[in-house]
Amino acid sequence: MKKIFTSVYLILILLFLYLPILTLMVFSFNESKSMFRWTGVSLKWYREMFRDSQMLSAIFNTFSIALVSAAVATVIGTLASIGILAMRKKTQNVIMGLNNIPLLNADIVTGISLMLTFIAFGFYLNWGTVLLAHITFSIPYVILSAMPKLKQVGPASYEAAQDLGASPAYAFWRVVIPEIRSGIVTGFLLSFTMSVDDFVVTHFTRGAGINTISTLIYSQVKVGIRPTLFALSTVIFVIVLIVLTIANVASDRGAEEDDFFYEVAQG
Repeated sequence: MKKIFTSVYLILILLFLYLPILTLMVFSFNESKSMFRWTGVSLKWYREMFRDSQMLSAIFNTFSIALVSAAVATVIGTLASIGILAMRKKTQNVIMGLNNIPLLNADIVTGISLMLTFIAFGFYLNWGTVLLAHITFSIPYVILSAMPKLKQVGPASYEAAQDLGASPAYAFWRVVIPEIRSGIVTGFLLSFTMSVDDFVVTHFTRGAGINTISTLIYSQVKVGIRPTLFALSTVIFVIVLIVLTIANVASDRGAEEDDFFYEVAQG
């Protein structure tokens, strides 16, 4: 009985999470513009999506800002983590406390404060201000991802490489970075995801004519959402699903190879 209840509960949760997405995907193939009338299967809205210059601009802005901000935040956050780790324990606690404030702070507070800062310093709100805003709120995620790995590695490997004749720069790139690579990649992916997902900060720091996918959806809600957004959402979902599937398959194969070599080594 307990097993049946667990299965039913799991199915209900999955339906609650994925039924809206499935509905959206189905209506992206509806020839009619209305969500309440099915007139036949069509790729009309996918063709419209690739012809819509406003939507293509929003897609470009979303992913260009996400990639650049994630890359810059990853570099700054990784170097900041190394600097924080070299500080005294009390100073580390203070800095990490300050680092956590943007994570706990309401998005609307961050968005308005950044907007006022840009205006106070005479910045014209545009693509660049959105980029700076996204870098700002992404850095804490990178620090939180890289810091545990740095603590796990410790200074021993770096000092051993120097004792063997490696220069500080060579020891950093060839010893430290490979050891904390997983934390760096995690920080980059978190930053990228948070940037693509963000609406509030983008809304307050963008200029006239600058749209991302989230702000475009917000602007279309007032006049009625076009099915081209259903098509776009479907494409994004399918791409994410494919990437996750490939990553999981590659991870399983890597684990199988490691187990094989371990068994061979054990004889």
